[in-house]
Amino acid sequence: MVVLQSPAGETILALRKPGGPAGTKPTGGLTMQKQTTQLTSKQWVDQMLREHYEKARQAKAEGRLVCWSTSIAPQELLTTMDIVTMYPENHAAAIGARRDTEPFISYTERAGYSSDLCSYARVNLAYSKIQHSEAENMPMPDFLLCTTNICHTVIKWYENLSKELNIPLIMFDTPFNHTDEVQDHNAKYMKGELYAIIDQLEEITGRKFDYDKLRQVMEISNETCYWWKKATEKAAAHPSPLDGFDIFNYMAIIVFARGTTEARDLFHLWHDELEEKIRNHQGPWKDQEEHYRVLWDGIACWPYLRYTYKTLKKLGINMVTSTYPKSWTVSYETGDIEGMARAYSANVYPNRNLNYDVANMVNLARKFDLDGIIFHSNRSCKLMDFRQYEVQRRVLEECGVPSVIFDGDQTDPRLFSEAQYETRIQALAEMMEENKAKKGRAAQ
Repeated sequence: MVVLQSPAGETILALRKPGGPAGTKPTGGLTMQKQTTQLTSKQWVDQMLREHYEKARQAKAEGRLVCWSTSIAPQELLTTMDIVTMYPENHAAAIGARRDTEPFISYTERAGYSSDLCSYARVNLAYSKIQHSEAENMPMPDFLLCTTNICHTVIKWYENLSKELNIPLIMFDTPFNHTDEVQDHNAKYMKGELYAIIDQLEEITGRKFDYDKLRQVMEISNETCYWWKKATEKAAAHPSPLDGFDIFNYMAIIVFARGTTEARDLFHLWHDELEEKIRNHQGPWKDQEEHYRVLWDGIACWPYLRYTYKTLKKLGINMVTSTYPKSWTVSYETGDIEGMARAYSANVYPNRNLNYDVANMVNLARKFDLDGIIFHSNRSCKLMDFRQYEVQRRVLEECGVPSVIFDGDQTDPRLFSEAQYETRIQALAEMMEENKAKKGRAAQ
């Protein structure tokens, strides 16, 4: 028996060695037996976020290396080398949620950057100069890691950072999957890149890479993804125990802590909390019932997170899933570098072809018994959103789930209209209600 403590030192869980068949349930590390205090997974999320920034600032003050990285990057290599890693996308989202992005956006636009550029990039490029925010202060990097699986804007974004800050940039290129599966020659190319990154990390740190530790980190990362997947899939229950906007909060943890036991055990706890709610027939809200179940496609509108959520809730609309959770289920065989490369290329839906996007959304519509789909046409994220109209058309044809598209942006508040959003959501509610009435008549 092992006692697990929260980042604040509180006893959270009693843990035991797990069992389970290989490839299904985690076979190493620790698994949860029972909760020993009243600390909830939400409280633990808040603590981990605070500790993440505090420890990073402390590490920088002590002279340890700090890396800035794109979100779905091979953190396993950085974790193995004990390198403090910060994620500008997470940081920009946090600034957006505080509705404090306009000073940063104005700064970069005055410097000559286009308003059509990703607002995460605009916020971060400004932060690299201002080096202060009301959300959290992120220590400045000693080097950068950029992965192209989320988009290609990050290439120029990180190249600019590298030039302006005069620091090394490590690039992990993941070719776009025009075919339905990752091609063998692409996987071999990416495997070679991962070994090249290891060489670069050895040069930057002056230390040898520990492949035995890498196996341990890969195992923990797999387990973290396993519990993330198990937890987010609990929303398929009727009623859903999950208020889907919570996914956006928990997602911050899987961005920066995927290779840690803390994240793994947090998601295990979250999973068990949701299971308990299902056993007690609890829905997402205490004060009203879930009437409609929807998928949210695209990044959240961080400056208007509360407004977008409340507009849905007042109509009984619950976001039960999105196209995001699967992107974080980066699973592979422990020790298989080529398999890890394939996972980073295949799991991120912007790096997959249109057929994959449609099939994935149809599968989600059926698995989560969706009544509707909300497409956020995000001005910043063109790679994710330029094909939404075609995906919308095909999904409607294949499974009959109605949808609406609204215009917005992830962190630029100037590009969101409350009136347009509310009108679109009301229209979706009417379509979903009409579908329910048709199903009711057909059943009679």
